[in-house]
Amino acid sequence: MSQTISLKHINKLAIPALISGVSEPILSLTDAAIIGNMSLNATESLAAVGIVSTFLSMLIWVLGQTRSAISSIVSQYLGAGNVQAVKNLPAQAIFIITSLSLIIIACTYPFASQIFKLYNASDAILDFSVDYYQIRVWGFPFTLFTIAVFGTFRGLQNTYYPMLIAISGALANIIFDFVLVYGVTDIIPAMHIKGAAYASVIAQMLMAGLSAFYILKKTDIPLLVRFPFNPEIKRFALMILNLFIRTIALNVALYYGTSFATSYGPTYIAAYTIAINLWFLGAFLIDGYASAGNILSGKLLGAKDYKNLIDLSDKLIKHGIVVGLIMALIGAVLYYPVGRIFSSDSEVLTAFYNVFWIVLLMQPLCALAFIFDGVFKGLGKMKYLRNLLLFSTVLVFIPVIYYTDHIGLKLYGVFIAFTLWVIARGIPLIIKFRKTFRPLAQNP
Repeated sequence: MSQTISLKHINKLAIPALISGVSEPILSLTDAAIIGNMSLNATESLAAVGIVSTFLSMLIWVLGQTRSAISSIVSQYLGAGNVQAVKNLPAQAIFIITSLSLIIIACTYPFASQIFKLYNASDAILDFSVDYYQIRVWGFPFTLFTIAVFGTFRGLQNTYYPMLIAISGALANIIFDFVLVYGVTDIIPAMHIKGAAYASVIAQMLMAGLSAFYILKKTDIPLLVRFPFNPEIKRFALMILNLFIRTIALNVALYYGTSFATSYGPTYIAAYTIAINLWFLGAFLIDGYASAGNILSGKLLGAKDYKNLIDLSDKLIKHGIVVGLIMALIGAVLYYPVGRIFSSDSEVLTAFYNVFWIVLLMQPLCALAFIFDGVFKGLGKMKYLRNLLLFSTVLVFIPVIYYTDHIGLKLYGVFIAFTLWVIARGIPLIIKFRKTFRPLAQNP
């Protein structure tokens, strides 16, 4: 690839990826907004959604790394002009990952109560968490299938069809949330938190069906698994292993954040649920540009076009900071209305407003960290990402959250720990990238 990577080209990939990337947090945010405004057990139900969403995010992020691994390999082969060599890899990857998801369901479903007790859930919050999880978990295989197909499309430099699929799923979830949570007169009874879980599963099934349709209709990538395994399956498995360890470290941080927030009481975990889901939304919005970095860096590496690779990183840094600042500004303008979307409880809102400003200040920092996360995934540098996140979690996040808890900062401390964790993740990636590829760009 000899032509310069323009911002227009980046946006052509990033904006559809941005829209498709928010599908999962929108499922949880929709559940949170509708459940938080129920007339019965709203605070306890909202807390349960926050706890279960954190655990489900862990599962999805652990096994959903398939998307990055497939995208990296396919894009590199595309850049080298030999994508036919990995044509059967996506189907094999989907088979492996969905099989693992069924094993996870079998292992977690009977022990849901014990799992959520580890998050300090008890009494009504624990009961609602179990009810919500034991329904929502059945959407897990469909989500992983969709994620793997999205990774294939990204490797082929196409983010348009994933966007269409994600929009359809998000709209379906919103409609079914209203119908199943609140009910429809005498036709459909109000199911409350269980209704929200059913709505999410229906949306995930719809997205999986559309994913299968578009990948078969718009590409020549088959979904029928054929053996023997593609030679790249070993590199795929190694990428997944490194990303698995990395994602465990990521979710250790999320576990500690949720666990500490829960221990402060129902008001704090409800406020934390709103704040962390808005943070997830910001992260997935930025993921559009992280995806562009992933998609383009893999293709440029495959083509050995290091000059454009450096140029791409410079543009992504500038664009990422601007996007992060815009999100922070929008959040600041809508500071109080945003809270009232999710809860009418004055104590919950006060606790949320006290920490929301930290979430907003994090946005430009998150933009840099997440964008270069995507670039390194596209380059296939999963081992470095693994080691960096282990360092950030074990030596930064955990000591900080214990210290801030000790001095009584409560939710302030939780989000201070997240901020320092993001900084520790982002800065080394930028330094490492420039040290590695700037000499190659100067000496082609």
